[in-house]
Amino acid sequence: MSEKPINTINGVIETLEFIIQYSEKNNDPSGYFAGLYQKVTIRVKEEIENNYFDDGPRMEQFDVLFANRYIDAWIAHKAGTPISACWSKAFELAPDYWPIVLQHLLLGMNAHINFDLGISAAEVSRGKKLDELHHDFNRINEILSSLIHEVQDNLSVIWPALKYILKWTGKIDDYLVDFSMKLARDGAWKFATEVAGTNNEELESCFSRRDQRVAQKVSVIIQPGLIASSVLSLVRLTERGTVVEKIRKLRRAS
Repeated sequence: MSEKPINTINGVIETLEFIIQYSEKNNDPSGYFAGLYQKVTIRVKEEIENNYFDDGPRMEQFDVLFANRYIDAWIAHKAGTPISACWSKAFELAPDYWPIVLQHLLLGMNAHINFDLGISAAEVSRGKKLDELHHDFNRINEILSSLIHEVQDNLSVIWPALKYILKWTGKIDDYLVDFSMKLARDGAWKFATEVAGTNNEELESCFSRRDQRVAQKVSVIIQPGLIASSVLSLVRLTERGTVVEKIRKLRRAS
């Protein structure tokens, strides 16, 4: 992986490929999130090229700022240097046996969307009105939403009965949607407005409070209640394939 700063969306895609390849080589389940994230990033790049956003260059800058927060956390974790509590919990749980692929994805979404997204939105809007970003911010979430069913379909390749359980058990289906779209749209934007309205001297305190709140959500992902936990345990026991095979299935188009 190049040590040069990542300044373009192509650079993000290339770096995510490095993380995916590293994860496959090292049998590392954290590669599940990297595989999903690369798919999302490629879609964002395509939509920038299709003039889907009001301000394409700004959205590339936004995408790069946002992605760098995840990439920097991943690199720091591998180097053993301190990172945010929410990312630390996500990476520390990666080697555990019991989390299913879906939970690994949600751990990444929790840290990246609920913590990193608001900070990145405020940063790309520095010196400008944050509200000018809101329309394109919502469009990013529309892209994420469009991939939800694709992710479920790909997960169903790993464990075929999952699709039927998602339909049958409304709580499990909401479990995915709540941690991706609703919190991304509402909570992350609210946090962005908080960051934008905080002076530089108080920013670290603002980040720390948010980080701790997001880190606490990990317990909900890992222990979502007796019924959901029982279903997820059954899923884990019957998931198909190795870590490498699961990463590759997640990356396939539906």
